[in-house]
Amino acid sequence: MRAPPRSTKNKPHQRKMVGVTQTRLIAADVCADMRSGYLLDPSFERRISAVESRDRRWTQELLYGMLRNRGWLDAVIDDRVKGGIAKLDPDLVDLLRLGAYQLLRMGSVPAYAAIAQTVEIAKSRHGIGASKLTNAVLRRIERERDELNVEVPKDSIDALALEFSHPRWLVGRWVERWGIDAATKLLESNNSEAPVIARPYGITSEALLEKLEASGVKTSEAPLSRTSIRIGSGVSLVEIPEFQEGVFFIQDPAATLVVDYADIPNGSVVLDLCSAPGGKAFELSRRAKVVYCGDRSFTRLQRLRSTIERLGINHLYPFVTDGREPSVRPVDVVLADVPCTGTGTLKRHPDARWRLKISDLAVMSMLQKQILKEAASLVKVGGLLIYSTCSLEPEENEEQILSFLEKNPNFQLEIPSNGAVPPETIDGGFLRILPHTMGADGSFAARLRRTA
Repeated sequence: MRAPPRSTKNKPHQRKMVGVTQTRLIAADVCADMRSGYLLDPSFERRISAVESRDRRWTQELLYGMLRNRGWLDAVIDDRVKGGIAKLDPDLVDLLRLGAYQLLRMGSVPAYAAIAQTVEIAKSRHGIGASKLTNAVLRRIERERDELNVEVPKDSIDALALEFSHPRWLVGRWVERWGIDAATKLLESNNSEAPVIARPYGITSEALLEKLEASGVKTSEAPLSRTSIRIGSGVSLVEIPEFQEGVFFIQDPAATLVVDYADIPNGSVVLDLCSAPGGKAFELSRRAKVVYCGDRSFTRLQRLRSTIERLGINHLYPFVTDGREPSVRPVDVVLADVPCTGTGTLKRHPDARWRLKISDLAVMSMLQKQILKEAASLVKVGGLLIYSTCSLEPEENEEQILSFLEKNPNFQLEIPSNGAVPPETIDGGFLRILPHTMGADGSFAARLRRTA
């Protein structure tokens, strides 16, 4: 994906603004990027690159927190805009969301600052009329903050979708599959802050823990993975010397366990068919003789390459390829970590819930089927095919695999060796991790052996 553009429409106006913090301008511009189709993470990383660590953390809290609460914030704002927010410019709606989130969820922000600066940005981007509306709406929210009355829908699905700011169609699917109580726990999990988990590389977990604690980094145990380390919130990676030294990388246990579940033989030649940003390839490199890291995005592969250099790995080889048409000879192990809806990682990517459409399930399922078919052709007889997603949806997971096995009797589902992964993560031979019960991102994997 190409980098989001610098804001040009608003840039001349921004120079005229007095007293508006750079962080609030960045937040507004990231919102504009997302409306243009860019993803939150790359837009945020690009625009925040020159900002100090403390301001970076503040901006991240504002943006990610606003997105996790967007549906509820919209209801609050809509009740206080004559005619509703549907009639407003989408950029102005985002400014109101950012202002309202500062007022209602960021206790460290003085009300006068949240209001005055949001009003100034609205004036610069949309004129005096928009600034007056912004001022009136935010001041009313501030006056009524202790008794905000948002009408709760009578329908239980609608009520959950509003309370936890998720698309109704997705909430409905989860309630139907797991029931109200479990679905509510999943929604609560998605609205909490995603943990930062360190994976040691070229160093033992114990030695890394000692180094981090010596550097003043607060740590705790990571869920599911004994050798991973949870890093305390509010710490920027660029502030941690051990990160620059290349003795760890960041990876949620859900991704780590996909490779543990793969349980590949030592000395294997491995193809990671959808590799970037590379976390699973780094894990595979611990046992593999060589890992070929294919991805269709040259930009994402460049980021993978920079991490390879930082970690000092010399047997990973990135190359550009399309998983639907790979030009590779058969190898011992193929990992098809396929593109998916990502419904298991909505905590980590709060913008994703607002991009997803129910039709994406059909689109992704078709793409996954194509990649799985090609990946299977690249596995040597006796070798392993590992299929994985970060989705919770059966159409992308077990239904995809059961359909594949029905058409390909020369592959069979094979569970890994005893102790490869925690037993609670195995479900019918598949790896299945659920955020609301296991404390990690959601993920799914199938380990298939080619028998003929």
